[in-house]
Amino acid sequence: MNYKSLKDFCIDNGVELVAVSKTRSNDEILEIYNQGQRVFGENRVQEWLEKKDQLPNDIEWHIIGHLQTNKVKFIIPGVTLIHSIDSVKLLNKVNQVSKEANQITKVLLQYKVAQEVTKFGIDPDNDLGIIEACRELTNVEVCGLMAMGTFTNDKNINKREFEKLVSIFNRLKETEFKNSDLFKIKSMGMSGDYDLAIEHGSNMVRVGSLLFN
Repeated sequence: MNYKSLKDFCIDNGVELVAVSKTRSNDEILEIYNQGQRVFGENRVQEWLEKKDQLPNDIEWHIIGHLQTNKVKFIIPGVTLIHSIDSVKLLNKVNQVSKEANQITKVLLQYKVAQEVTKFGIDPDNDLGIIEACRELTNVEVCGLMAMGTFTNDKNINKREFEKLVSIFNRLKETEFKNSDLFKIKSMGMSGDYDLAIEHGSNMVRVGSLLFN
């Protein structure tokens, strides 16, 4: 699928497209940028640091990969949205560094709904600690949730996982974040399952190989 058809599909469905640019060269990124894309996602902090100053400054950078606390200081200020908040420790670190930088940082809470043990994320059945931590934030705005589906050809598995995240989102929207206008993002769906994710409630997809190959 080319960029324009995917972008049009996302627009028609009210979905934000994040172009996943990890491992991609600056020229490859610029090719998509010159077609109108402004939101790009990087997995690794070091790779993002090497790219950001060589590319247009109106790009909105998202950090979508697992984030270590010792790397937080390198991305604040700088990134528009952190997708991968998966622990109280990381959340508090982002809040601390944001306070030192005198800014509000937008983040998503990453939930583990996939079956693979290698996936990171908050346990849906044990999230009280991080929800309580959200109440104490001064310099972080929680804007929604993120999840990764299981890498499988069984779409029924992914369907259930996406529905699970939407259920968690709805629960939190009705309780902890009922007064937050910014708590609205459901980031789920990648190159292999973005259409299924959108069908089941995603309003932000992270697509890489489908765009760049």
